[in-house]
Amino acid sequence: MRIGALKLKAQVYCGDELAMGPGKADLLEAIDRDGSISAAGRALGMSYRRTWLLVDGMNRCWKDRLVETVAGGGAGRGARLTVMGREVLAAYRALEGRLQTAADGEPMGELLTLLREAPLPA
Repeated sequence: MRIGALKLKAQVYCGDELAMGPGKADLLEAIDRDGSISAAGRALGMSYRRTWLLVDGMNRCWKDRLVETVAGGGAGRGARLTVMGREVLAAYRALEGRLQTAADGEPMGELLTLLREAPLPA
């Protein structure tokens, strides 16, 4: 039984478009690990089209591209995070960490003292 779990999800917007969130951060990490947008998508259970659309959206939202690609297979081909991609990913993960630290603090403890262990029957 979970009592008083707080779920935070940081989302950064560029206009009306989601520029960065937990899923996009996971995708950047997978691209960095796998060296391929399509392999990263497969590892995360995403379609090829969905993966490319997410990368395109990120590349359009930030001042510099987050992911660079070189078409084809073989040495030097595939995808990699740019310097900006690494900076954005690190800053986003740091933001998530700070949000979690804040959620684990005193205000959450105060809320938990007021929370029932389970909802009343409907």
